[in-house]
Amino acid sequence: MNSSRTPSVPNINVPLFWPALMAADMARQGLELAARNVRFLQEEARLHGGIKPRLATAHAVRMDLRTLRLCDYSAPGAQGLPTLVVAPYAGHTSMIADYHEGQSLMETLRTAGVRRLLLTDWHSATADMKDFEVDQYLAELLACVDDLGGEVCLVGLCQGGWLSAMLAARYPDKVRALVLAGSPIDTHAGHGPLVRMVRESPMSFYEELVASGGGLMPGRYMLAGWKNMHPEQHYVQEHIDLYEHIDDPAWLRKAEDFDRWYENPLDLPGRWYLQVIDHLFKRNDLAHGRFVGLGRRLLLEQVRCPLYLLAGESDDITPREQVFAAERLMRSGDVQQRVVPGGHVGLFMGARTLREAWPGIAGWLCERGAGEQPARASRASQAPQAAQDPRPGAASAHARAG
Repeated sequence: MNSSRTPSVPNINVPLFWPALMAADMARQGLELAARNVRFLQEEARLHGGIKPRLATAHAVRMDLRTLRLCDYSAPGAQGLPTLVVAPYAGHTSMIADYHEGQSLMETLRTAGVRRLLLTDWHSATADMKDFEVDQYLAELLACVDDLGGEVCLVGLCQGGWLSAMLAARYPDKVRALVLAGSPIDTHAGHGPLVRMVRESPMSFYEELVASGGGLMPGRYMLAGWKNMHPEQHYVQEHIDLYEHIDDPAWLRKAEDFDRWYENPLDLPGRWYLQVIDHLFKRNDLAHGRFVGLGRRLLLEQVRCPLYLLAGESDDITPREQVFAAERLMRSGDVQQRVVPGGHVGLFMGARTLREAWPGIAGWLCERGAGEQPARASRASQAPQAAQDPRPGAASAHARAG
């Protein structure tokens, strides 16, 4: 009797959400949502991972902080306002932004005219980072911006988008222009399957996973759990594909690059992970103006810089409604939206989107100041001050007055 079954969940390629899919799958099978249900992950986690991730394009490391490396892709002698690409911190490495020669967002942006260009390359969490929260990541992103002169254009990819939006809301005068690509700003918008799964799965499930990881959410747990939910794809088909292409060097190089990215997920701080799932995805606190970052309630209406919103037509992870909600929640007078064919990961790694959409985004950034001399001094007097006001409750008072 054939015991294989058709996968009962969509093909979601962001590790941050794999436990939610595991919870939904277990619930459908009537299994208890407890840490013992994922003990089998530890054995699978011993396998794979022999090919380590690496960024494809030549760069220098400008800063090495506790949570990230700041990688500098700038052209020689480049001056003026920098563009900082904030890669997603969601389980995979920042290689998603610099994947393969000829198929790299960083290479595309620089070739299209963004000459002063940098990338956040996130570190995998270690045991001493298990109690890190969103604030630690927001503070080190702020340190990068200040090291670059205090004003940047931000390009937020996926989960890097809500972090970029947080920084822009907390310090509006530090962000000249903001690009959000596949970024969940209103996490309850739209009707994607992931919205329901995350909201309905109990927090106790995530808490038990973190406890079983010693206070971390291990990337290998997330990867192994996802593979065991799709065994036909990962344990049979991938080996058939390899056998059939064993004499094709070009295919093997691309497969190796994919494995560098896909098979090496990052460990996430447990406290950060639980905070993100609970406050951003279950409660939707950022969209409702309830999320507190670096000591202030973050109000997205404080973001008034030019805004470019990019969404995937068939994106199951971040439906376009979650991305385009930024126009409603922010107060930019200069907003551009675009929907491109394909799903979520293709927004940053897809050859077609890199070729057809991102050069235009690079031009949009250059038209709005990328590469120009920073103008913080002249803009500071016009920037909303609510996020900076030290008085308790001042942020909401300014927001009502605005």
